[in-house]
Amino acid sequence: MTDTFAAVFVALYAAHQVADHWIQTQHQADHKGKPGWVGRWNCVKHVATYGVTQLLALALLAAVTDWRPALVPLAAGMAVNLATHYIADRRTPLFRLALATGSAAFWKLGTPRADHNDNPSLGTGAYALDQSWHVGWLFVAALIISV
Repeated sequence: MTDTFAAVFVALYAAHQVADHWIQTQHQADHKGKPGWVGRWNCVKHVATYGVTQLLALALLAAVTDWRPALVPLAAGMAVNLATHYIADRRTPLFRLALATGSAAFWKLGTPRADHNDNPSLGTGAYALDQSWHVGWLFVAALIISV
């Protein structure tokens, strides 16, 4: 199971990077955290393409190795993965978690000030917390899928 878990995790992580940074449209990124149906719909579209990207990576893994995923653990692991991705990308739940855990200051780290472009960087505290949330749940999903 150790080799299977490692391969599944790497496939999910690689696909996560591609889906979150290449496949996701700018429109989805800009709107998935908005309140109401506009935000929900854009988040659903992002999570759908994210899931397809990860399933393609897992299919490629199965095609080039002797790994044959069991349907129930695969479905359960992907359900956990996609649900937690949606929760994080709606932004408010993750911000509330940051508040509850004392990480609000880190969440705001690097946020540009209103009417200023004074943070030309690749990330903020919010981005770091978002990505660490995703990777943690990828670990759980890989454990479930590998059973």
